[in-house]
Amino acid sequence: MRFARIQKILLRDERTVSDRLQLAFVFSVLFGASAEVRILSHQYRAIDLAMEGALIAGMLGGYVSGLVTGLCVALPDMFDGKYMSMPLFAAAGILGALMHDLAPEREDIWYFSPFVDLNLYRLLRQILRLNRTAIQRRVVERAAFNVACNAIVVVAELLRWGIHFLFHDEHNHGTFFLFDGPRQGPWVFAASAATTLFAVSLPLRIWSSFRAEKQLEAQRARLTEARLAALTNQINPHFLFNTLNSVSTLIRIDPDRARSMIYKLSKIMRRLLRKTENFSLLREEISFIDDYMAIEMVRFGDKLRFYKEIDDNTLDRLVPSMILQPIVENSIKHGLANKVDGGMVRLRTWLEGTRLHISIEDDGVGIQESKLGTLFEQGIGVSNVNERLRVLFGPGYRMLIDSKPGGGTQTIIEIPELENHIADTETETLAQK
Repeated sequence: MRFARIQKILLRDERTVSDRLQLAFVFSVLFGASAEVRILSHQYRAIDLAMEGALIAGMLGGYVSGLVTGLCVALPDMFDGKYMSMPLFAAAGILGALMHDLAPEREDIWYFSPFVDLNLYRLLRQILRLNRTAIQRRVVERAAFNVACNAIVVVAELLRWGIHFLFHDEHNHGTFFLFDGPRQGPWVFAASAATTLFAVSLPLRIWSSFRAEKQLEAQRARLTEARLAALTNQINPHFLFNTLNSVSTLIRIDPDRARSMIYKLSKIMRRLLRKTENFSLLREEISFIDDYMAIEMVRFGDKLRFYKEIDDNTLDRLVPSMILQPIVENSIKHGLANKVDGGMVRLRTWLEGTRLHISIEDDGVGIQESKLGTLFEQGIGVSNVNERLRVLFGPGYRMLIDSKPGGGTQTIIEIPELENHIADTETETLAQK
């Protein structure tokens, strides 16, 4: 289970023929080795789980996996002179495949239980209900499936006992048998059958728990991806709405400048439509801000100035997409738009160790102290950025807003270093973190 390829083949519900053969190879190595250890040690007899391995392979992979595993795990016994092991283990693999086919749903295989009494109780309880409409169909199906699987495993154990008694002679050409003593009555058979049941069910339940954890991680990853997509899509219409408002104010006043704004807006929209990743290089985000500021500077003219102090070492760092534009937009809309003589927006980036720092500041009207403490709970821009950073980095980020009435506003974002492969794996890697 340590190897990703084995996990993928073992835990999936639908497998190709190639997957089934690979599954058979894995089980053949694992359970064939247990038989070889038993033969070489001559002491630790209970380690031999060859027949149980064939049953499990058939349950998970069907006839191909069960039959191939049964034939392969019998090879150590064949070389040891126990020639009936191969037909026995091959039959066990086919019986396991029969259990695979009997499953009402593929999911039921992972819920195989050796507690036949509990399964019979559940089955009879549902059947004996007077109110037929209250019968839970899935409970009946799963309980009946478990009872049938218990019976099939007992049949496989019965085959082992039958082969032992039929072919047991002075040369012992039958098959491996754990109980060679003189007392081999019904109670010994019952104990042997129960041991086989638990030997088959325990690996399945362990793998089922691991499978459930993987499914939960996948669900968390999909949820995180959906939340990021929703938050990003929330920003884009917000930006488009405000930009079109700016264009509408210029159409009658200055048509040439309005056409220039529409052209720059079309460039931005093409980039937004092409961009589906949750991360991008900082240089791409800054280029986006350049286009955005070009639009706003057409609107405000000389009243708006834009300065950049960019550390070249930060340009190839990965950052969340559309993380700068909402803050820059807030600086213009809430900080500078109502200021008579306009003002400036400054964008700075630098590194401290491995952490990236981004500062966006303006010399606008500032934010009242009463509103500063609730900024992350109001509006679309700042709260959206903060929420995306929280989803992506958890406690590993910082977003600080410092502002004084009449003294401008500074927003500082500090995020950890992201490896380049995160851009490809996206939220799956983040969910694992």
